[in-house]
Order: sequence, then C-alpha cells, then structure tokens
Amino acid sequence: MKRFLTVLAAGVPLAAAVNLPMAPAQAASGVPATFACAPSAVRAPAGTRVESVTADRREGGTIQGGGILGGTVAGVPAFCEVVVTLTHPGDDDHAKIRTWLPVTGWNGRFQALGGSAYAAGDNGVGLATAVRDGYAATTTDAGLGDVLDVSWALDAEGRVNGALLENLASRSQHEAAVVGKQVVAAGYGERAAYSYFNGCSTGGRQGYQEAQQYPDDFDGILANAPAVDWDEFEVATLWPQVVMNNERTYPSACAFKAFTDAAVKACDPLDGAVDGLVNDAGRCDFDPRRLIGTKVVCDGRELTISAADAAVVRKIWDGPRTSSGRSLWAGVPVVARLSGLAGTTPPDAGGQVKGAPFPVPQAWVANWLEKRPAFDVATLTYERFERLFRQSRAEYGRIIGSDDPDLSAFRASGGKLLSWHGQADEFIPARGTVDYRRQVERTMGGAGKVDDFYRLFLAPGTPHCGLNKGAGTTDDLGALRAWVEQGKAPATLPATLVDAAGRSVARDLCRYPQVSRYSGHGDPAAASSFRCVPPPRS
Repeated sequence: MKRFLTVLAAGVPLAAAVNLPMAPAQAASGVPATFACAPSAVRAPAGTRVESVTADRREGGTIQGGGILGGTVAGVPAFCEVVVTLTHPGDDDHAKIRTWLPVTGWNGRFQALGGSAYAAGDNGVGLATAVRDGYAATTTDAGLGDVLDVSWALDAEGRVNGALLENLASRSQHEAAVVGKQVVAAGYGERAAYSYFNGCSTGGRQGYQEAQQYPDDFDGILANAPAVDWDEFEVATLWPQVVMNNERTYPSACAFKAFTDAAVKACDPLDGAVDGLVNDAGRCDFDPRRLIGTKVVCDGRELTISAADAAVVRKIWDGPRTSSGRSLWAGVPVVARLSGLAGTTPPDAGGQVKGAPFPVPQAWVANWLEKRPAFDVATLTYERFERLFRQSRAEYGRIIGSDDPDLSAFRASGGKLLSWHGQADEFIPARGTVDYRRQVERTMGGAGKVDDFYRLFLAPGTPHCGLNKGAGTTDDLGALRAWVEQGKAPATLPATLVDAAGRSVARDLCRYPQVSRYSGHGDPAAASSFRCVPPPRS
C-alpha cells in the first residue's frame, strides 16, 4: 500500500518533500498596500454561474495535504484562501476553485496546479509549495473527489456523467485559470505579471490540453510525464494483467525485478558509462529468454525463471497488439519496474496468486467502457481487450485524448511549453509523449520551428513523475521562467539523478531527440563528463 500511495503521489507537486531547488523570484513585488483578504465580485466564465465566494486568512506554518496522497509542506507564510464555487447551469455540478494569495512576499506571478489520477486538482501540497515560493496559486476540484474516487462516473441510470467528465478533461482547468487571475487582481489591486501552469501525469495532460484548447491562458506551461492519449493508454495499461491472466502465468515481483535488472545491465553501456542509468532506453532490446533457468531468491525461497515467465515479460514489454500483430500502444519500458502494472496478490492458502490491477485503468474500463463498476477486468480476453481499446478511442478520444498536434494558436500567443518524461516511467511510457512531439513536428513545420516554443527532455532512470516527486530533482519551473521572462530557451535541463549505487549524480537532460553520452573521461557523476549528441541511426 505504501508503494501504491507513493505512485499516486507522483501525480501532484510534492516538491516540498524533496527540497526542490526553486529559482528565486526575479522581481518580487511584495504585496501592494491595497491587499485585501475579502470576498470580491467574480465574473463567471462563459457557460458558468458563480454560486459562492468566500475568503479566509490562514496563518500558514506546516500544511497537511488532504486525501489519500497526504504530504506536508513546512515554512508556508500566511496566506489568504479564496474559494469560488462554480456551476454549469443544467449540469448540477459544483466546482470549487481555491486560490491562495501570500500575505507577504508575492513575486508578482500566478501559478495554476494540475491534478493526479481522477483528481482534477491539487490536494494542498502544491498550493502550499507555490505560496512558500512567492506565487499566488490556484487549483480546482472540478466538482469531483479524491484521486481514486470515481463515484461520479455514472449517473443514477448507469449512464456516463458527461458533464463531470468534461470538467475533468478540460473545461474546469480553463475556468480555474480565468477565475484565479481575477482573484489575484482583486486581492492585490494589480494583475499578475506572468502566469504559469504546473502539473505531472494527469496534471501534465491538463497542461497539454490547455496549450491545445485554451492557448491564451498561460505564458508558460510545465507539463511533465503527460497522460496524453488518455483514451488509449488507460486501456493499454491493463495489458500486463490481460497477458498474465490469459497466459495463466504470474511471475513474482522478484522475478520481474530480475528481468528489469538484467535489461538495465545489458543496455547500460550503450551510453559509454556503466552507472545503472540507461540514456537511450528505446535502443534497449534485451531478450528476456536469456534469463530462462536463472535462479532468484524471493522471500527466502529460491525460484527458477521459466520459459513461461520470459514469454509473459516479452509480451508486456512489446505492448498491446491486435490479433493480426499490429501494435496498439507502447508496453512497459524495458528499463522500468514491471510490478506496478503487473501486480499480483499474495499467495492464498493453496499457494495460488491472482492479478492485482492498478486501480486507475481498472476504474476506467469498468466505469466508462463497461458501465459496470463491479466489472472484473480479470475476465478480459485478448479479443475483448482489443475491442475495448477501440471503443475507448471512439467514445472518448475527442473528449480527453488531449492529443491535438496543432499548437499554432499557442505558438501565436507567445506561450512556451516545457516537458520532461522519465525513460523508466512504469505507468505512462515516454514513447507516447515522444510520438505526440513527432506529430506536432509533422504538423507545424519540423523540429526547429517547434523548438521555438515547445521542448521535451527525457530523463534516464526516472520513474513516473520521479523528478521533484522522488529521489531526483530539477529546477524545471525555473527553466521555464527564464524562457518565458528572459527569452533563454533551455538547451539542456540540469538535473540530479540516482545511479545504480544509490549515489546522486549530476546530469544535463538532453533536449529531444538528442541523447546523453559519456565523453570517455572525467567523473561519471559530473554532468560535464557527458555531452548531448544526435541519437544513433536505427
């Protein structure tokens, strides 16, 4: 359970928990003398009605995050919390938009925060972190619940609640931007000089949706490990369970780890340095059959890797395919942890285990596709899985796909989009983000033109949202600010990663499509010992 909570926490800004190095405010404006923590008139965004506005002064200190994710942030200054509740007439929804205004030390900037899994917004940790760093910050719950609360998915007649799904997909985030900026202007007597969006996973998808659908909302969008193509990848992430159930083979977590460790060991030298960080994971083609007959110790018992184990891993790595063999989606990256999506239950009294699906895709299939919350995904055959994949794309691609490659309006607005994605992301394969970036290039005139406003960085050895939300760190928001406010486009993204020995090492994440390669001399723990080079030709 602890690991599961850690995984979910990856989708919200938990920078405070890992001492994220944030860039200091470049021109802190402090707080104007006209600052007032009081309800003010709010102009309702198009299609909405304001139900209520409240304002309360909070003393700050240590903020506790709500819901399953929890988390804490210390050293938060006093702030004013303004809550605006919106409804869409006829939809019977009630979306709460929270905006936190630092009472002192406002840096003149606005930051909106994305959500995680089925939560549309922040649980308080991201807001507290932003306020601690001088931002006025806002988020919305979109009228929904916590990260795994899908009780809203279907109405009393068992039909999909389209209004609330649209809230999650796009409109509530836009409305929060519109309302949050008004609250900032009313509280301080002046508008924010710059506006930013910050999110990972679901939050990353929301950032891409903003760039595609509401290009004037933000000057800069930080959208990491984005859940783009939600309609496809949410079904695709059930593939490991479908494979194990249909092959009737359930490798242990130890066996899965042995396959991943072997793949990393085999592919690690490709970048010239043996450090446990695979810099070009897409080139790793380790054959799992090489481990057949290998002994592994799991919970004090010695197990032997079987041909059936290797076959299951091969299918999971390959990703879902049609009955004719055509690829539908990327599989779990070869260098990523397998047991996140290929989880199993503990052995029962007879020693039997079953699949334990990750709850986010399980809920998507049961509620939005089968329209039966109690649906057992363990009953899925390969054929039924393929039909559900196509059904999800047909029914929800336009609503929550967030994959429109035409970003010309965002480019024209002067906006900047910055993303990083971990190459060892076990829940949202980086290949989906790379494929989207390629589509944008084809649509908008090539890589050079796209780099003017949208840059992607791939992080070696990094799991889902694992920079700033895990052991690694990078000042991604600082890099975005320098790009937006000073015109300094990031050629690399300096980061701290963790090598195979558990040491912190400095690396410059390379701008896609370049990859990092060891120069052949110098300390492998120093960023200066590596250089970014074009990827080898396939």
